[in-house]
Parts: sequence; C-alpha cells; structure tokens
Amino acid sequence: MQTKLTELLNIKHPIIMAPMFLVSNVAMVKEAMQSGIAGCIPALNYRTLEELRAAIKELKASKPEGGAFGFNLIVNKSNPKAKAQLDVLCEEGCDFILTSLGNPKETIEHAHKVGIKVFCDITDLRFAQKVESLGADAVVAVNNEAGGHRGNISPEQLISTLKEHLNIPVISAGGVGVKADIEKMLSYGAVGVSVGSPFIASKEASVTDEYKQACVDYGAKDIVMTERISGTPCTVINTPYVKKIGTKATWIENLLNKNKKLKKWVKMIRFSIGMKATEKAAKKATYKTVWVAGPSIEHTKEILPVKDIIANLV
Repeated sequence: MQTKLTELLNIKHPIIMAPMFLVSNVAMVKEAMQSGIAGCIPALNYRTLEELRAAIKELKASKPEGGAFGFNLIVNKSNPKAKAQLDVLCEEGCDFILTSLGNPKETIEHAHKVGIKVFCDITDLRFAQKVESLGADAVVAVNNEAGGHRGNISPEQLISTLKEHLNIPVISAGGVGVKADIEKMLSYGAVGVSVGSPFIASKEASVTDEYKQACVDYGAKDIVMTERISGTPCTVINTPYVKKIGTKATWIENLLNKNKKLKKWVKMIRFSIGMKATEKAAKKATYKTVWVAGPSIEHTKEILPVKDIIANLV
C-alpha cells in the first residue's frame, strides 16, 4: 500500500513501529525494517551517548534496501540529555527523528541540515500548526486511544481536523491493533499509522515475560489513566498494584503544582521517579508492577515474533 508515508521513508507498508520507553530495541527495529515498515526507538532507552551511537551504527549496518529507522527525542526540560542526543543523531545519521513533549524548533533546524526528516507528536490543531510553521515534515497525531501519554481527541475528529487545516502529512497514533484499524485511520485522511502496544508482547521486546503476558491476559477494559508515573496522565494496565496505589497525584504534588515557580521542578522530579519505577517493573518481575500499554492490547492473543505481528497487521 503506497501513501505519502511510504514515499517519505521509502518503506513498503505505511506503518511506524512506535518508540516505547524500555520496550523498543535494535532487534525489534531490525525485524521491522526487514518486514517493510519503519522502526523507532526512544533515545532515552540508552543510558549513555556511546550506547546510542552504537545502536545507530548497528541499525545502519543492517538496514535493508527500502528500510527506515528513527529515534524519539524528548525535547522539553525533563530530558537534560536532549541536545547531546540530537548531536549524536545528526552526526551518525538516521531517517527520521520523532519529537515529543516540547518545542522541536532546534531539532528541526539541526536535523534538516543533515537530511534527517522530523515528525512531531501533537495532540491538537494549535500545536500541529505551530510545528508546521517550524518546518516539521509530518505530525504524529496522538489520539485518545493511544498508549502512554495519549491525547484527548478521537482518531476521526483529530485526523480530519488536521487534514483540513494542515499542508503536511498526518500520521495517526493510537487505536491500531489489527489491519482494519489501519484502513480506518487511512480513510480518515492519515498517511500512515504509528503502532506501539501490539509490539510489547513480542519475543524481541526488552521487557519481562510477565509484562508481555500481561498484554495477552488483560484487554482494553483494563487500561486506566494514571498521574503517578510522569506527572502527565499516562495509560497503564490496571494491575492489583496500580489499584492499590491509586491513579491520582498525591496531595502534596497537587499543592506544589499550583505554585508556578515550583511546578516545573515537581514535574521533573515526578518524571524521574516514575521512569525509575516503570523501569523496575519492565526489567524485573516484582509485586510493584506498573506496566504502560494502550487499549489495542485487546487484540494481543499470544507472544509472537515481531515479523508475525507485522504480518497480522498487513
């Protein structure tokens, strides 16, 4: 199926394997490229710049004809490594950078100088128009069916609104678990989709078997929003531990968030604490299970290789 996205990235199918914190890795992206879709990894999955550089080199060495890979860059102040990570990406090279949670101006300027495309996560028209004015190559429209930090607008409403008012392509993120979902997003006007949660339960994913099995055992009805991870509402599986600790910010966080001077620091601290807790749950099976996922795990019936998950989607 040929769309503007397959043309932009020189791929066979209009699908990006979405970047997932702690889940995504080089092995998954290699399989994605071999199966005709693009793959993306959060730069924050690498503790050091040397590890990030090594991952880029490995992906470049194994990239097939007609393959594409990219990295997700958190561009707000919660990521003090952003500038150095951007430098490495531009020095080593990749097909695209996907920005999240901040102003992508610097990323767009530097990436375009070396021929790297920039797609920007957005949740509404206002920010979409902002990144278009900055020179973004496409927007990734994060809707209210996405996993992780999702938007508040339905896929149909968000895509159609963006399609009407933007001159750059719209890639839909959220609510895709089967081929029919992809066709639906394209019918709304998207040029492709970003798919994350179905790949958590892949053999190549860098998480515990317990996390993967949870994506098989739980479904859409078990996904809840929590403020306890990053300070920004995030979707997680409603495990017994999540039920125990609740999903709302603590009273002291709410109090501090009302102070304009302290709000930024509270968010940074909550982000750091939340990411460490998520990492423990993803890498080691404990009773403190905070597993990020979206409602599209409804269609996950078994743990499969990445290539089989892609085959089911296309």
